[in-house]
Amino acid sequence: MMRIFILGALLWAGAVQADVSVKTVTSPGGLSAWVLEEPAIPFTALNIMFSGGAALDPPDKRGAAYMMTGLLDEGAGDLDSQAFASAREALSASFSFDVSDDTLSISVRILSENRAEALALLKTALIKPRFDAEAVERVRQQVLSILASNAQDPTDTAQRVWAEQAFGDHAYGASYQGTESSITALTRSDLLAAHQNLLVRDAVSISAVGDITAEELGPILDDLLGDLPAGSALETPPLELDIPAGLTVVDMPTPQSVAIFGHRGIDRADPDFFAAFILNTILGGNGIESRLTAEVREKRGLTYGISTVLLTKDRANVMLGQVASANDRIGAAIEVIRDEWSKLARDGVTAEELQAAQTYLTGAYPLRFDGNSQIARILVGMQRQGLGLDYINTRNARINAVTLSEINRVAARLLQPEALNFVVVGQPTGLKEE
Repeated sequence: MMRIFILGALLWAGAVQADVSVKTVTSPGGLSAWVLEEPAIPFTALNIMFSGGAALDPPDKRGAAYMMTGLLDEGAGDLDSQAFASAREALSASFSFDVSDDTLSISVRILSENRAEALALLKTALIKPRFDAEAVERVRQQVLSILASNAQDPTDTAQRVWAEQAFGDHAYGASYQGTESSITALTRSDLLAAHQNLLVRDAVSISAVGDITAEELGPILDDLLGDLPAGSALETPPLELDIPAGLTVVDMPTPQSVAIFGHRGIDRADPDFFAAFILNTILGGNGIESRLTAEVREKRGLTYGISTVLLTKDRANVMLGQVASANDRIGAAIEVIRDEWSKLARDGVTAEELQAAQTYLTGAYPLRFDGNSQIARILVGMQRQGLGLDYINTRNARINAVTLSEINRVAARLLQPEALNFVVVGQPTGLKEE
């Protein structure tokens, strides 16, 4: 399943203040990391991101990575699930495991006084997960419950159908959580295979923020991750993106309809990306009153909220939006969305809109670095996307460097009203499938 309203870690992230120095570290064993030393509070946040995620599941094993990730803290080494949880609580440590189509992420929060013991416990979870039968069945039932709930959720259903249409038979076109049949059929061997495929040393990006020095971090990383198998991450299969234009209606008895809409997007490495980023903010981004918010919500009262996002995945880039409206008003909302998409592609933005968006994006930038864990997530995302440390200091300048003529050229290039694909879930009136 797509998580369409979560951008990559960098774009909505804040900037490190100018007097803060992020250091690069290479461990004796060759592991690279970024560290931001902040000894004021005896606490450290560690973020570990492995490239290669649920999209690497075999077609008939969809959900293996998701289920495996949910079992990493359900017993390891000599500790069963209950004993592992008790040990973690006794150390006041927090381990969070998450998987997406393209990555597996681990967020860690530990106190300095318990650092060695907490990291030893985490290492056991990473190197020696138990996948006990009882824990496997418990997590399997949890996943099946989530899938059953998702099937009744109009937003989740709209996202799923849009992904199926946009990505076809590619792994992106199926839920990373799997299906009832695939989850039911998963074996312990399948979970072990997912673990072996995803947790490899040469596919990892690492950041640490807090009460830890660069000198301390290197040996810690070798001890924590050195026993993982070497080798690069398996690559997500290529994808020829061919999103069909039109409108699909999925019947679901709900008082309002949910629409997911979008078309092809833009690659993060494209020279026009910053202009496209500002353009999306003006069209439907959060934080300021966008055109779609003004036209669909404020002027016509057709929705409580509407937004768009540039989604960049390893093998696909799309521009997506979401809106919910009463069944008898969703058609009007879609008409306005198409009109505004066309106007912006044809006429571009105004100088006032560009300046307002630049002021908002650069002003909000420093505010995003609001805690060690958040900073660690941002830094590891920057590493994975190959941005380099200079991005912290150059991002705002690159936002401000976008000119009116440049953004309007990109608007004509990026926005394709005739290519929009709408998936509407509910019982809309007056809408016909296209």
